[in-house]
This record gives sequence, structure tokens and C-alpha cells, in this order.
Amino acid sequence: MTTPAYQQMIFVNLPVNDLDASKKFFTELGYSINPQFSDENAASVVISDTIVAMLLTKPFYSTFTKKEIADSARTSEVLIALSAESREKVDELVDRALALGGSPAGETQDHGFMYGRSFDDLDGHTWEVVWMNPSAIEG
Repeated sequence: MTTPAYQQMIFVNLPVNDLDASKKFFTELGYSINPQFSDENAASVVISDTIVAMLLTKPFYSTFTKKEIADSARTSEVLIALSAESREKVDELVDRALALGGSPAGETQDHGFMYGRSFDDLDGHTWEVVWMNPSAIEG
């Protein structure tokens, strides 16, 4: 019997202004909160088996860095890109984010083999959602 390969995970830590509002936003997008790693200072948003967004109150976030926290409503500190299984899923997720109070970020990118749209969450963090035709990846 072969042992499954180790799957490296990514934890994206994001400072937020209103933890409860951010938790509501991401759960209404269809993601879940892992209560084991959540409390009044942080929420662990499970994006997939290997991707977790840690939403941290700004005072708690500041305990992890000596740097000034970027005002993500005015400056760009990170672009978070997520894959989607189809063009329709790109539109579904971005349209849902916009309906929940997110705002458009950038133009729709349609290159035929690749399609993407982006949104800013409630705190101005930019999320890109991209579909790429599997045959373009393989060949």
C-alpha cells in the first residue's frame, strides 16, 4: 500500500476591520469556518483541503508583524488567485461576492483558453478567480 503524498497547504492571513461581517461574507460565498482555529480574534475560512484564509482582527494581526498594516482599501498588499472548474463557476463566485458587498476589481479577462474575473472583499483584499481550459494546461 502506498502512502498518500504530502499535500502542502497555504494559510493566507488577512487583517480585517469587522471579523463578524467578514465571516458572514465568506460563509455566504459558500466557504466554511473551522471553529477549531477560530475565536473572537480570528476566523479560519476553509477554501479547500489545502487552502485556508485566516481572517484576523487588526490588533491580533499586528502581534505577528512589526510592519504597518496596509490599508487594503487604498493599497494593494496581495492578489489572491483561486482556480475555478469552469467559466460559469468563475461568474457564479464573483457575482455572489459582488451581491454580498464585494466590489469589482479589474476587467474581465477572456483569452479563450483562460477566463478570469476579480473582486475586492469587504476589506479591499483582491481575489482573482480564474478558469483555464484543461487541454491548454496539458498541451
